[in-house]
Formats: sequence, C-alpha cells, structure tokens
Amino acid sequence: MLKRLLRDLRWGVLPVPGRVMALVFVAFIFIFPLIVDSPYNLLVFILVNIFVIFAVSWDVLSGYTGQTNFGHALTFGVGAYGAALLNRDLGWPPAATIPVASLAAALIGVGTCLPALRLRGPYLALYTLSLPLMLLGIVRTFREITGGDYGISGISRLADTRIAQYYIVLIVMVVAVLIMWKLTDAGSKLVRTGLIFHAIREDEIAARATGINTIRYKILAFAIGSFFAGLSGALYVHIMRIVTPDVLALTLSFQAIIWVIFGGAVSIYGAVVGVYTLYPLLHIVLRDLSHYRMLILAVLVIVVLLFMPEGVAVWVRSKIERQCPRCKTTNAAHRRECRSCSAALRHVA
Repeated sequence: MLKRLLRDLRWGVLPVPGRVMALVFVAFIFIFPLIVDSPYNLLVFILVNIFVIFAVSWDVLSGYTGQTNFGHALTFGVGAYGAALLNRDLGWPPAATIPVASLAAALIGVGTCLPALRLRGPYLALYTLSLPLMLLGIVRTFREITGGDYGISGISRLADTRIAQYYIVLIVMVVAVLIMWKLTDAGSKLVRTGLIFHAIREDEIAARATGINTIRYKILAFAIGSFFAGLSGALYVHIMRIVTPDVLALTLSFQAIIWVIFGGAVSIYGAVVGVYTLYPLLHIVLRDLSHYRMLILAVLVIVVLLFMPEGVAVWVRSKIERQCPRCKTTNAAHRRECRSCSAALRHVA
C-alpha cells in the first residue's frame, strides 16, 4: 500500500506542477492553525472553508450543467435556518442538525427546480433570483418562529475551541469538494454523471437525442448543489451561533458567482482558488480599508475578466502545464516530449 502510494506520488503528482501546487496547498491549510496566532484570522479561514463548499456547489449546478442560478442563497439559508431551528427548538446537537438541514435544503432545491426544468437562459435566471426573496418574505412574516430581522441566536457551537472548529470544517470541506469533483469528472470510469453534465451544458437537445434523460440529471444537479449549499449554511450557523435574514441576501448568491468566475468556472479547483484569494483579501488584507475594499475588489475582478477570462487558476494552469496531443497525459510546460509516450509537445499551446 505504501509502495503504491509512493509510486503514484512520484509518477503521478511530482511531474505535474499543478498537482504539486495542490499538494503544497493542502499541506498548508492543514498546518495553518499551528502557525497563526490571531483568533480573527483563524475565524476568517474557517469561513473560507465553509464558503468553498458553497462556491463549488454553485459551480456544479451552474458551471457543469449550465443551469443559471442567481438564487443559490436560498438553499444556504434553508440549511442555516433549518439547523438553527432544530438546535433551538428540539435541542439537537450539531452532529444531527447539520445533515438533516442539508437534506432539507436538497429537498427544497429539488422542489423549487421542478417548475423551472423547461426554463432556460434569462427566464431561469429570473426565476431562481426570486426564490431567496420569497423565503426572505416567509422569514419576516413568521417572526415568532424565525425571529424576523433579529434572527435566531444562542445556537450551539460546532466545537469548544476555534482550532477544533477549523479542523472539523476543513475535513468536511475536503470530503465535500472531493465528492463534487468525482461527480463532475468527465473522465471518471466509475461515475458517469460528469460526462452527462458536460453533454447537457454543451447541447441539451443533442444529449436528449442520444437517449439521456436530461430532466433526471438536471434534477440530480439541483439536488447535489442544494445539498452542499445547505451543508455550508448549517456549518456557518454553528460557527457564528446566529442566523439572520442576511444569509438570504442576493449579494451572497452573487459572491458565489464572483468567486467561481474569478478562479475559473467548470474546474472545481477554480472555485477553491477564488474563495481562498478573495475572501481573505477583503477581510484580512483590506480590513482597514473598509471604504475602498469593494472598489479594489471590483477593479481586480474586471482586470481578471479582461485578461484572464477563463479565471486565474485556469490561466495559471495553462501556463505551467500542457497536455499531450496523443495520449492526453498532463506534462510540465517546459517539457519538449511527453513523459508517457514521448510525443512532441513543442506545438501544444
């Protein structure tokens, strides 16, 4: 087992710069609490890991299947309010409220997507945009249950210490991202959903003509995206110990879109890079420039859209890696020949 792991590391990871960077990144985020001495910075990175799940779940739904969703905050809010109500009213611990609230978010996501299965483009976008507003109205109407604008407070902690909270959220994030990556991997030999999601995004009519039940897979995409968005909302409420109507704000939905587009849509790792770059930038680096940080963020996003339209992470990867035209093996950009089949790589962009 160890020999196989070392062999895979030597031949499958170390020769590819992007994989080496990913390995270093994973090692860094696992030792981060050991080298940081600021409780505030630790809290910021706990929230970063939560929003990574949220951003990747949006990428699964809107990036991979092309189902434009401007109301992803709906299922984040369902997960947050669901966990808060279960904890406050029934006394359930976080270990029970988080999975149940996530399942509730998945059911709500599927239920709200059913009327929109035949909508496309701006019609689907407007429909999804209205959903968080509808739930926001319900929250403010039944204020005896939801607390109205004041929200629900006094929710149980996820763990007793910040470091324990960090590692719980980190492990959940890594597992969630790996699951979503596997479900969307078009090259997977075990799970075929990724290939079908790509087909639906590229040409739904052609996919339907080949015998694919596109309605079923669009429902599946909504269920996956909603479940993990609800998971992030449930984790969020047990970290912050309060939930307010802010979790249903349209700005939260648009933040997920910005994170994904900044890092690189339809890549999974792009959403991770987007959140890990922009969220600490706003809340740590530019914390003292509260009047200018949104302007700086806007300028930064515009620059990326102009010069790196595929996203920062995808652009960087294209500069340090190249794919063999014959065997499709990924190689370092400086190589002249493929490391697997020795095909020439000089003319590969």
